[in-house]
Amino acid sequence: MADLGLGTAGLGDVFGEIDDEAAADVVAAAAAAGVRYFDTAPYYGFGLAERRLGRALPAGSFVVSTKAGRTLTDGGCFFDFSAAAVRRGIEGSLDRLGLDRVDIVYLHDPDDHEEQAASEAWPELCRLRDEGVVSAIGVGMNQWQMPARFVERLDVDIVLLAGRYTLLDRGGERLLDLCGERGVDVVLGGVFNSGLLIDPRPGAWFDYAPAPAELLARARRMQEIAVSAGYELAACALAFAAAHPAVTSVLVGATSAAQVRANVSAFRREVPPDLVSRLVAAGTPTP
Repeated sequence: MADLGLGTAGLGDVFGEIDDEAAADVVAAAAAAGVRYFDTAPYYGFGLAERRLGRALPAGSFVVSTKAGRTLTDGGCFFDFSAAAVRRGIEGSLDRLGLDRVDIVYLHDPDDHEEQAASEAWPELCRLRDEGVVSAIGVGMNQWQMPARFVERLDVDIVLLAGRYTLLDRGGERLLDLCGERGVDVVLGGVFNSGLLIDPRPGAWFDYAPAPAELLARARRMQEIAVSAGYELAACALAFAAAHPAVTSVLVGATSAAQVRANVSAFRREVPPDLVSRLVAAGTPTP
């Protein structure tokens, strides 16, 4: 069974401004609930999420992942998958996190930079892994096709896939199956598709944009089925994501301690597999 991890984009004010105290409360609530995996990135608030996470990390055993491939500057952040930029970026992440090593580093969204990511960034990640600076290396993306090519060609330890294996979008299933065959761990993010699988009301979003009417209708059908069976749609979405055998962790973000507790409760709810199967059928587009 997969574990629940905390995504920290919200700690970087990506979804609205929160203060340092609220950010610390999010991490503390997650740790108190038994969450031990925390995912972050330099891009989240241009270093803010990493700094806040580093100050709030719990004592004891925990796993941290961050990302590489976006260089921070005074003017913002830009893509750079050169070897030097990757090493420099990870050194900056370690400084902001207050760590001397990190468990996982993902190449962050190299959609338009596949060749450089594979030929320059990846060998540097391998060197950092050999040096013990990083324990596991992988790629984190919102598409499944490029990660599949990385898994087929390179020595990938882990993949972070966002939004492509959910009750509404199962396009990434081929990648998950490939990872299972190759012994590559999978972390899933975006399992609510920007909130549509939490509350599919009119005006809800899907993948960072207003949800098309057809997707909204499918999500509302699933919600009706889940509620009639006595379950929240969010709990069902988490159960679906966690059930694939290649999945080791499911990431869910939060901007308040109350959201953390709600997410943990939903994740721990035991959802009957036959209900999940009914929701999958209801969410499948009609040919």
